[in-house]
Amino acid sequence: PAPAEAGRVPGPPDGGWGWVVVFGAFVSIGFAYAFPKGLAIFFKEIQDFFGTSYSEIAWVSSIMLATTYGAGPISSILVNRYGSRPVVMFGGLLCGLGMISAAFCTSILQLYICVGFITGFGLALNLQPSVIIIGKYFLKRRPIANGLAMAGSPVMLCTLAPLNQFLFDNFGWRGSFLILGAILLNCCVAGALFRPIGPGTAPVKTQVTEEGKDALKGKITEDGPMENKTEEEGEKDCFEKVNQYLDFSLFKHRGFLIYLIGNVLMFLGFFAPIVFLAPYAKHTGIDEYSAAFLLSILAIVDMVARPTTGIVANSRWVRPRIQYFFSFAIAFNGACHLLCPLASSYTGLIVYSSFFGLAFGMVCAMLFETLMDLVGAARFTSAVGLVTIAECCTILLGPPIGGILIDTFGDYKYMFIKCGAVMVLAGTFLFIMNYYNYRMLAKEEKERKAKEEDPKSVRTENEGKKNWNKDSIQDGPELEPLKEKGEGLKKEINGT
Repeated sequence: PAPAEAGRVPGPPDGGWGWVVVFGAFVSIGFAYAFPKGLAIFFKEIQDFFGTSYSEIAWVSSIMLATTYGAGPISSILVNRYGSRPVVMFGGLLCGLGMISAAFCTSILQLYICVGFITGFGLALNLQPSVIIIGKYFLKRRPIANGLAMAGSPVMLCTLAPLNQFLFDNFGWRGSFLILGAILLNCCVAGALFRPIGPGTAPVKTQVTEEGKDALKGKITEDGPMENKTEEEGEKDCFEKVNQYLDFSLFKHRGFLIYLIGNVLMFLGFFAPIVFLAPYAKHTGIDEYSAAFLLSILAIVDMVARPTTGIVANSRWVRPRIQYFFSFAIAFNGACHLLCPLASSYTGLIVYSSFFGLAFGMVCAMLFETLMDLVGAARFTSAVGLVTIAECCTILLGPPIGGILIDTFGDYKYMFIKCGAVMVLAGTFLFIMNYYNYRMLAKEEKERKAKEEDPKSVRTENEGKKNWNKDSIQDGPELEPLKEKGEGLKKEINGT
């Protein structure tokens, strides 16, 4: 490469080995989302074995989901430090270790630790890196790649449900946990496919900036006392070290805050309808096998909806305004739940499950793509970690609130109405606020171009951006070479 590009990370290839990476993400994301749901088939025998209540055994899945989402910042820090490949491989080892250890548990508390915390943390180390690595391999085709990778969830759910039933019938829950632990080790294979895309060296601009900082620090040390600056610099270095792995400045990003508030609200009604769909069907007098088949219909439609949504979102009509499409998908999901109480017959529930699967797949396919569209690939790793820790609380609260409504009123329709209203509200909020965000971005871009056309404004702005401490530093001849080097580089980067 040319000397000016020698230190830069290569751009996304948008294909090639990237499709192998998508397959690895398909496996990792599929296990991360589908595995906690697939374990429910073993709960009845485990409940009888340990003599616990259904609420106590249900905490196994709740702890696993909470750990998977709550450990998002830890996963993001590890990805920023070591890369996606070793993190996913280590997560696969933790998943296998947790399930194999669970096969030898003698109390429900031990199951909480082995299945809930250890396996849940392993799944967290599979989820975030798999989403992050796609953003490094794709740019133009990123919505399609994300849609294909997210399709791993319904595919794994359709596969794990009959597999778990077969294992349960032949080996019991302990033998099944041993085999599932071995199956989860395939996450290590999926992680091995996540080949780093480039050397990951810092851009030239960053290197020159650091050289300038070092030179200035040396000059300050020679010219003036450092007694009052040591403590301030220590605090600043500590903050920069933390911010290097988890970018808290995202909380000043307008688009990120809009996305965060809308998603936290959405997850209050996102998972509860799936949890209560089969019980609701049984409540209306449908047999258990037909009720379970509704989940299969939902998963099959979801399986088709995710890659299809990715293709639509990648089109030239939708891609520039993908945030509006995401808002529509959330509101459409909520509208399905609001109409669900009208489906009293089995045919009506089949229609509801089909539309629910379509809406659910649309939201999941764009869940991370819209976040990357807002914050960019460079800050996406930190953004995923901060979003998942915030979503963790509402994911835990959603199903219990729905259960309280069912217990209080003795009817499932109030739970569906609550979930539908919350999601319609979240979709409307995101639509309005994204419209405001787009208007503000256009206004800021217009002001920026106006300043660039005025040389005096540009000069004033450049002077304001320089971080010189004029009380301690005087512009002398010894700083001229450094300033010329930085200005030359800036012109080169702007030209590029």
